[in-house]
Amino acid sequence: MDYKWRVRRTALAALVLIGGIGTGCAQTPPDNSAAANAAAAPVAQTTAAPAVQDEQAATPALPLAASQPSVLTPDEAKQNAAGNVAELQQMLRGSDLAELRTTYNGSYGASLLFYGKEMTYYVTLFQNKTFWRVIKTSDETRAEAIYRDFAMKSGQLAEVEIRRTRLEAQKAFTDRMIALTQDHANRLQADLAVAREQQALVADQQKQGRDQANALQAQKTAAQAQLRTVQRQVRELQQQVEGGLPIR
Repeated sequence: MDYKWRVRRTALAALVLIGGIGTGCAQTPPDNSAAANAAAAPVAQTTAAPAVQDEQAATPALPLAASQPSVLTPDEAKQNAAGNVAELQQMLRGSDLAELRTTYNGSYGASLLFYGKEMTYYVTLFQNKTFWRVIKTSDETRAEAIYRDFAMKSGQLAEVEIRRTRLEAQKAFTDRMIALTQDHANRLQADLAVAREQQALVADQQKQGRDQANALQAQKTAAQAQLRTVQRQVRELQQQVEGGLPIR
């Protein structure tokens, strides 16, 4: 590349020198000399331009990841405010968009969509599947960086929601356990009441049975005593009836 540049500079100097010699030999007036120099200048500029372009093309570009931050550029912010949300919603009605990545955190999320016909990326931040922010870019590295930033933001935004969801579930679980435990306690209380009632009934029946048994025992004792008395009387009467009769 340096060799070409030196050759072109040499050619340029030669053209300028030839123009000056031709002017001197023809002895043109000063006005014509100025015109000749003016005519030679565009030639020099035209000749030098490709060299400058080649030199710029040879200069390596900086990596996009190093030259572009993850925050939005003014153009991207302007695009976002100009209606990227409406544009993306319109495009979603067709089938040309490809979903490359999606991250969900609670009701929040981030998506990276690709429109292949124009090699364009749409990076979205949404809540409840409603677009909140949409960034349009043709830079793949830039799109990936914004997607990671949106995914991280969706996680941060969802922290309170996730915590609330967990607390609601824990409270509902605790309430259900309280209801189940209370129902168990009520059942045990009912069983205990039945047991106590039955125990009282059995105790009363036992008392009545003991009283009846004691009464029957007394009646039995009295009857046995009466029986003995009657039997003694029978023996005495028998003796009297049989008194004076020969004994076998």
